[in-house]
Amino acid sequence: MGTNNRWDDSKVDEALEQTFPASDPPANTVETGIRISIPLATDVGTGVTDNTAQSRFEVNVDGHVAYLEYERTTNTLTLLHTEVPPEIRGRHIADRLVEAALANGRSEGRRLVVICPFARAYLRRHRRDV
Repeated sequence: MGTNNRWDDSKVDEALEQTFPASDPPANTVETGIRISIPLATDVGTGVTDNTAQSRFEVNVDGHVAYLEYERTTNTLTLLHTEVPPEIRGRHIADRLVEAALANGRSEGRRLVVICPFARAYLRRHRRDV
């Protein structure tokens, strides 16, 4: 990203505690239950949609849905958990989800709170780019 679109580091809060252990089961399994709903989604670019009904950014690739769960408050966008099905891993899809979340938070003027371990690692790797 260019210098005019840099993410303001003062708006990035990295949470010290992880709320999702590595042993979390993937979404939509027998353990978590099947979620059936009609999402209220808006396109946020690069094929990523903001599914406000389920509080997540998501992208459908080859019939598989990858997502980044979030919580929105008046002033913050908290990134909670990223999930990419095994069938579509290795394509930088989670990167696209985090980038969409950053762009959305920036456009809405929200402070970013990062709990998701993947999103936290992404921000560390791309700090100069965001």
